[in-house]
Amino acid sequence: MSLFGTTSGFGAGGTGVFGNATTDSHNPMKDVEVTSPPDDSISCLAFSPPTMPGNFLIGGSWANDVRCWEVQDNGQTVPKAQQMHTGPVLDACWSDDGSKVFTASCDKTAKMWDLNSNQALQIAQHDGPIKSIHWIKAPNYSCIMTGSWDKTLKFWDTRSPNPMMSLQMPERCYCADVVYPMAVVATAERGLIVYQLENQPSEFRRIDSPLKHQHRCVAIFKDKQNKPTGFALGSIEGRVAIHYINPPNPAKDNFTFKCHRSNGTNTTTPQDIYAVNAISFHPVHGTLATVGSDGRFSFWDKDARTKLKTSEQLDQPITACCFNHNGNIFAYASSYDWSKGHEYYNPQKKNYIFLRNAAEELKPRNKK
Repeated sequence: MSLFGTTSGFGAGGTGVFGNATTDSHNPMKDVEVTSPPDDSISCLAFSPPTMPGNFLIGGSWANDVRCWEVQDNGQTVPKAQQMHTGPVLDACWSDDGSKVFTASCDKTAKMWDLNSNQALQIAQHDGPIKSIHWIKAPNYSCIMTGSWDKTLKFWDTRSPNPMMSLQMPERCYCADVVYPMAVVATAERGLIVYQLENQPSEFRRIDSPLKHQHRCVAIFKDKQNKPTGFALGSIEGRVAIHYINPPNPAKDNFTFKCHRSNGTNTTTPQDIYAVNAISFHPVHGTLATVGSDGRFSFWDKDARTKLKTSEQLDQPITACCFNHNGNIFAYASSYDWSKGHEYYNPQKKNYIFLRNAAEELKPRNKK
């Protein structure tokens, strides 16, 4: 049976390894567990590009490692390889041909991991931890973009110890996304900068943040012509902003919505408000997933402005998520994000990566 094909679902039992125990709060959605998950909090997840046959998943962690799994059609995951940094890995991405993985770390370096030879080489250096890393494939150049807490955005051609370009930012890089020819970086102090990447990278526009609290995650979305047209920005205050770069009617087209809060829309009782830890857009439908410190994932249709689904609550925060290239698999990571400080850290608690069939649940709402 093909678990992640478009036709079949997961069957009633999910993984079925634990029988149907209703007390299983670490995996309330009964999704597939990835084998040999990292030994510390999981910072990032990324699926292999469509140019590669099959599905491979990489995950970086605070245990200083990045791991690669093969995800088979029946849902089985096979650990393939891993590489180490000398500090926590904060971000990772693939090259467009799938032959290399790029990793960014608190050790102030970025590495290029050649999956064929299983060798990793340093390709970038900053004066502070590197928070984001993205591969840029332009018609006339390709490079790696790194955003750091040293307040610079640097571009590397992977063969030279010096960057092709270094751009100063007003503050530390907190999160970034790239969909050629656009990049967006969200910084400390609610900074927001859009870059254009044609010919060579340059600052395009600084935007007043649509959110009032610290930026945590950002993801670019595309229009019907498959061109990047705006971004979703998540904050630590349980809110996401949908922001178009050049909307016909900014006041109407740009909006924010609340998410990852306790007791839903009931405003009479005090609300627990949680951080939005990651946002990912479905590659086919253009709908989006958010994951939060409340231990839930939610699926949304930004065009219809509706929620499609919210998960049951996991027993720890969800720290990262991503879709595979055709949108059939949704991966999400469950681990402590330190949002409640050290007294809530339990070293006995394991970290998990779960895989869910996303073919149906992210279809947009039928337009009335």
